[in-house]
Amino acid sequence: MDRLYTPWRLDYVKSDKEAGGCVFCNALQGDDDENYILHRSRHWFVILNRYPYNSGHVLLVTNRHLGALDNCTDEEVADLPWLMQATERAVREVYRPHGINCGYNGGGAAGAGIPAHFHVHVLPRWSADTNFISVVGDTRVLPETLDDTYAGLGPALAKALDGKGV
Repeated sequence: MDRLYTPWRLDYVKSDKEAGGCVFCNALQGDDDENYILHRSRHWFVILNRYPYNSGHVLLVTNRHLGALDNCTDEEVADLPWLMQATERAVREVYRPHGINCGYNGGGAAGAGIPAHFHVHVLPRWSADTNFISVVGDTRVLPETLDDTYAGLGPALAKALDGKGV
């Protein structure tokens, strides 16, 4: 059996996720650079997914701790498309993907890893980005670190948001 070592995940695996509170609420209260927060707006923040499907996997997260889109206020819902559009522009500029996946998993049964705090995924996709190691080995291989992703996407997102008011 082949092994792919990922020692940076050990802290997460050993952590008591229940006792630590909501990861998104905790990130929002912490340092943006340490938590990979790319942007804060009045209703949302944009953060890198710490366990991405692909490099450039970004999450749009409500500032308020709520579990579903139907719990959002009209103002929160109104800001979401602008933020999604800018995020997609930034991801396309930096990664030049063949396509974009964008969406959310509404609840644990729908696949949400953190169902208690509403968030939307935006991630780049390439033709043939699913290969033998992801299909057979159930393992993703990422070509860059989160620090590199953060450094690349931050300026691109700021440019894409310029003048949007979100």
